Amino acid sequence: MKLTLEGLKDRQDWEKAGIELPSYDAAALAQRTRTSPVWVHFGVGNIFRIFIGGIADRLISEGLMDRGITGAETFDYDVVDKIYRPYDNLVLSITLHGDGTTERRVLGSVTEAVKAQYSDPEQWKRLKEIFCDSGLQMVSFTITEKGYALTKADGAYFEFVKADIEHGPEKATGAMAVVTAMLLERYRSGKAKLALVSMDNCSQNGQKFRNSVLEIAEEWRKRGFVDDGFLTYIRDESQVSFPWTMIDKITPRPSEKIAKELEEAGVEGMQPVITSGKTYIAPFVNAEGPQYLVVEDSFPNGRPALEKAGVYMTDRDTVDKSEKMKVTACLNPIHTALGPYGCVLGYELFSDEMKDPDMLELARRVGYVEGMEVVPDPGILSPKAFLDEVINERFPNPYLGDTTQRLSVDVSQGIGIRFGETIKAYVEKYGDAKRLNGIPIAIAGWFRYLLAIDEEGRPFELAPDPMVSELREAMSSIVFGEPSSLTDQFKGILSNENIFAVDLYKAGIGEKIEEIFREEIAGPGAVRKTVKKYLGC
Repeated sequence: MKLTLEGLKDRQDWEKAGIELPSYDAAALAQRTRTSPVWVHFGVGNIFRIFIGGIADRLISEGLMDRGITGAETFDYDVVDKIYRPYDNLVLSITLHGDGTTERRVLGSVTEAVKAQYSDPEQWKRLKEIFCDSGLQMVSFTITEKGYALTKADGAYFEFVKADIEHGPEKATGAMAVVTAMLLERYRSGKAKLALVSMDNCSQNGQKFRNSVLEIAEEWRKRGFVDDGFLTYIRDESQVSFPWTMIDKITPRPSEKIAKELEEAGVEGMQPVITSGKTYIAPFVNAEGPQYLVVEDSFPNGRPALEKAGVYMTDRDTVDKSEKMKVTACLNPIHTALGPYGCVLGYELFSDEMKDPDMLELARRVGYVEGMEVVPDPGILSPKAFLDEVINERFPNPYLGDTTQRLSVDVSQGIGIRFGETIKAYVEKYGDAKRLNGIPIAIAGWFRYLLAIDEEGRPFELAPDPMVSELREAMSSIVFGEPSSLTDQFKGILSNENIFAVDLYKAGIGEKIEEIFREEIAGPGAVRKTVKKYLGC
């Protein structure tokens, strides 16, 4: 069995393998979508394929939408060549339940994949055509938190952003410049309305997105690439909106075990690949069952009936509270606290780390004790019930195969949101954050992880993070086994509000983090001993 439009014609074989196929004509859907696109999505990785693609699949299956989603990629073009085109853009969705059962389904809702690459004239032209279509209603994004960033920790533009600003719309490379360039095409072709919907894990994601687009556009205006009318167009949220969202679904890297099981069931070519952009991806996507998407209902050109597929459509304030609940208290902070520690303590699977009494206590301290005290209640979701599900059902799921390495990717890009908001809330409530213990332990653990030396003193490989080189350079004089080697190396880091969203010394916990770290580098076994001490275990 081949995961292609032609291969799906052998329906009996797929059904025999326990794989559900689309109830609609995927080829006809693709043709309709290509002719008249309604929904474009940037960032064509795993969470998009199984979650956003799954939402569209459900709407199409129920006759509530007659077009699919057009995918666009600004970073890892290999994904288009290796995962989309050979499989006619089809996705094999594998839902992993905590009892070991799985649901297998082919999704045909993603109908095209375009490389957002100006150096490929045909693809660049195609992207412009899509954005010039007045019927286009929404452009959504899962490009990770760092995709919206224009500046480094010191406030200076990244080199690629400087190049995008100087070279203008026709040579845009970064996601923010590409989107702004496509908005310019839409403006020039009639100023049709549009919603730009960030679905990434960062508080007030719509605002961050809007700020970055406006900044690129303003820099282009200064250089004569765009006119004042374009700025007026994208500043008017009745014309171009940037809805805020909260998204949640744990989507680990593709499982080689599942790839083997699928091939044993007769599905060809299921092995994962590693792209030139270091993306580990497969023709299938495996993920947990629970999922949440809360979206500000601000779509000036109309939208699909998202609420019919389990999406919470609401107002901005409710989205903001939902996002803060998840990202700053109930889920992401626990991932960020335990991921690095898991690597140091020798855990590969996160579900195994969740069985460690000390790590479970750290998770509870960060979530139930420290986060829950200041967490906003969105009303549509219960923070306590959400956290209960996270701690008791989702994180311990052994069938997800989620790794501590994955949870340690790009920590520098999210640590300020995941811990900084709670720290600021404590400062506002109590005058300082000195009563916090779990969060300082977590931050100290991240620095301990950055030494790339495990609990037994052995080296290990760090997960990708754009600030790893810079941070390790600042820590280069710190020596494992010599606590006194930490002097003032952390001063410029812990006080950097671009990283932590707050000066941790002014918040009253900078010195505590240093103290914990010193104890954690004393030698083999010091990490667990220190964590136990500060948690009072």
